Amino acid sequence: MSVHDSMVPVELAEFWLFGYGSLIWKPPPHFDRRIPGWVTGYVRRFWQASEDHRGTPEAPGRVVTLIDRSYWAQLTDHHDSAPEKVWGVAYRITADRVDEVKEYLDIRETNGYSIHYTPFHPAEGVDSVLLPQAGPIRALVYIGTPENEQFTGPQDPQKLAEHIYHSHGPSGPNREYLWGLEKSLDALSLESGDEHVTDLSNRVRAIAAQQEKESGPADKLRAAYSLADMGTESSQHHHFRRAGSVDEQEETEKTS
Repeated sequence: MSVHDSMVPVELAEFWLFGYGSLIWKPPPHFDRRIPGWVTGYVRRFWQASEDHRGTPEAPGRVVTLIDRSYWAQLTDHHDSAPEKVWGVAYRITADRVDEVKEYLDIRETNGYSIHYTPFHPAEGVDSVLLPQAGPIRALVYIGTPENEQFTGPQDPQKLAEHIYHSHGPSGPNREYLWGLEKSLDALSLESGDEHVTDLSNRVRAIAAQQEKESGPADKLRAAYSLADMGTESSQHHHFRRAGSVDEQEETEKTS
């Protein structure tokens, strides 16, 4: 159990899910409220292997997880600073679908992620009508802790960027996950950017630019269409909407 679990009541009438990775732009099914905001006490890092979405068992990709800040402070990380607030979004799942969504998430998050609860702080300016209470909201979050076998720990940023650039899984290229996260975070708030994510994104863009110089026109055209599709999908998911079916979701977060 996370140390954050003891800071909030055990039971509340509403079920909220916090997403800090792909859930930001690829919502879970059956939600009726989407609230931007942040949690504290954690650091977001691309230190979780992905064998099922952005990589394969033979060649795992990399997705984000949350690191307890006190544990992270003991490590040697090339990105030696991190914002106090980890920004993301919280989704309220409709009451009649909570059990279904929990079961679905448990199945989808088997690749190294475990359940935790943490206080979620809504961003300033969120309409109070959308909130169940004043102050933090108790939210479920999936975290790949250092004890799980998919946890990679600190990595050289350039080597990590090269790994992300070359990785590909059933849900698509690993680099699209990275760029989608960067774009989605930047859209949440003026302070929601993440230096770790931005630096990796810039490094991967530089690798992609170099590869484009060395590739033919057909390859460049395919890359352009891929990025255009990703941008359209990301912008569409920033609106409140209720997902119609679990089967319609290509990928539910590692929450990646």
